[in-house]
Amino acid sequence: MRKLSLLLVFTALTVALVWGCQSKGASTLVNRSARAVDTQQQNPIRNPLELPIDSPRIVVYKSERKLEFYSDKRLLRTYRVGLGFSPVADKKKEGDGATPEGDFYIFVKNNKSAYYLSLGVSYPNAEDAERGFRDGLINKAQRDSILEAIRKKTAPPQYTKLGGLIYIHGNGAGSDWTWGCVALENDDIKELYDAVSVGTPVTILH
Repeated sequence: MRKLSLLLVFTALTVALVWGCQSKGASTLVNRSARAVDTQQQNPIRNPLELPIDSPRIVVYKSERKLEFYSDKRLLRTYRVGLGFSPVADKKKEGDGATPEGDFYIFVKNNKSAYYLSLGVSYPNAEDAERGFRDGLINKAQRDSILEAIRKKTAPPQYTKLGGLIYIHGNGAGSDWTWGCVALENDDIKELYDAVSVGTPVTILH
């Protein structure tokens, strides 16, 4: 009888241990599956862009912190962005920390950027030049030089009192940390950098 009781106790403990291990294993599998789903939701797998892109263009919505990349009228990608440390206002002058608004184009591609990769945005544009001349920030020669660069779709002067050196670049889109640039995550700027060419239109909206 004593041997039978010990056998029953031993069997019960064995079942409990086995069940406990199975339960723990099942729980671990569930947790791993949940984490995997969560990761996929945060970082969805994207099909590579088919290059070259027909009529590429970029639209940035400052208030929504997003950049949309189009092939003509077809939306290809939406990227999260960070802006200048004064993100609400339109850029007016050097050092104001604002991201400019208006119509621009990519004037240079820089694969040796301090911020991973960068695309030069043609700020100041013609409207900025006329405003700056009217407000006394630049002289007539500087205004004319900007207008001539815009006409030729080359780099406008970057070192006037209007400011310059506005780029779409990498190093993170988690906050508004730049001096007026548009910042993306490195994976996103890599994809965008490879897909666009000098001359690509850029529209930055409030």
